[in-house]
Amino acid sequence: MPLRTVLSVGQCRPDHAAISHYLTSHFDAKVVSADTAAETYQLLKDQAVDLVLINRKLDADYSDGMEIIKQLCSDKATSEIPVMLVSNYAEWQEKAVAIGAIYGFGKAELNQPETRQRLSAVLE
Repeated sequence: MPLRTVLSVGQCRPDHAAISHYLTSHFDAKVVSADTAAETYQLLKDQAVDLVLINRKLDADYSDGMEIIKQLCSDKATSEIPVMLVSNYAEWQEKAVAIGAIYGFGKAELNQPETRQRLSAVLE
């Protein structure tokens, strides 16, 4: 299987490092990052991405990651790219699914079997 590219959006450095380590340790994947909505949209125009992981509140400017999910899921150019919310809160996961995301995971759940299963569905 070819190397998968995962775009991690809005994570603080420690969380980005933990998520990147998890993904590269468990999957044939590389992780690229974007700090803002504008960087996210530009990166998606410039390269192919297999999965987008979006923090509920972006670390760089505390903007709403849900707005990025809405935009990506409604835009023809990006609507086919799987998107997951990174949040520990089930109610936010459900809201993200309601607007087109795949049920994601929280940083506290990173090493749980359910997280591996969700990511495997996209990355394997």
